[in-house]
Amino acid sequence: MNVRNYFPQKNELLDSDKFIVLHKNQVFVRGDNFIWSRAEVNALLGANLELLKIDDGEGSYILLHSQEDITDLIGGESRSLRSLLFAQGDIAFSVVGKASQILDWYNSHRYCGACGAPTMPHEAQRAVVCESCKAQYFPRINPCAIMLVVRGNEILLARSARFKGGFFSCLAGFIEVGETAEDTVLREVKEEVGIEVQNIQYIKSQSWPFPSQLMLGYLAEYKSGEIVPEPGEIEEVGWYDINNLPNIPAPGISVAGELIQLYVNHMNSMNT
Repeated sequence: MNVRNYFPQKNELLDSDKFIVLHKNQVFVRGDNFIWSRAEVNALLGANLELLKIDDGEGSYILLHSQEDITDLIGGESRSLRSLLFAQGDIAFSVVGKASQILDWYNSHRYCGACGAPTMPHEAQRAVVCESCKAQYFPRINPCAIMLVVRGNEILLARSARFKGGFFSCLAGFIEVGETAEDTVLREVKEEVGIEVQNIQYIKSQSWPFPSQLMLGYLAEYKSGEIVPEPGEIEEVGWYDINNLPNIPAPGISVAGELIQLYVNHMNSMNT
């Protein structure tokens, strides 16, 4: 595949191209629209920009990003990625979320991790190559297990000590070297709340661009033990009746919300 599919040059841009503009993890928007036309970004093309090309499966977008403030050149306003995703839903997750993850990878691999020399774009793949030792670096994702622990008509929900937004959600944790995702479910539940689970069932996955995770969603049945929240990790945790839940993530935004909604719907249908 030609290099311009991943690292286009300014002279290769077309009038029909669609653009996403980012600066320091902020997305430039006009109203709620994060997609810009070639005419709208022309003033940017003389700036110190780098270009990356992404594909969301249905279309391609040119990602414009700069280390310098470009607000005066484009107008509009800058929004955080998180606020845009929660306002736009699935479309932003597919397009802007992917753009942010690729940009995070690219910015963090400007120098070789083996010898410290500068990297340059690969000639045929989405990768960067060390100019000195020729090591190659491809975009990486970080797999995480997220699990909804259930006990009949009750589900286990926790509020993280690191986030003060007031949301209660599922437990979650990164998969460690040598673990399966199911191993992670067992370990994380035990570490974070002190209980044991069984009958672990995979439900679905979701790309989560904060900054670059793949969330693997599971249901797990309570087996034994008393809740003991992990200090510094869990601010509040408890069992909640499926028909009397606290503030939880929306099902259309996160896999956590979908796991909760799926189980609530299942149990309500069983109880009728």
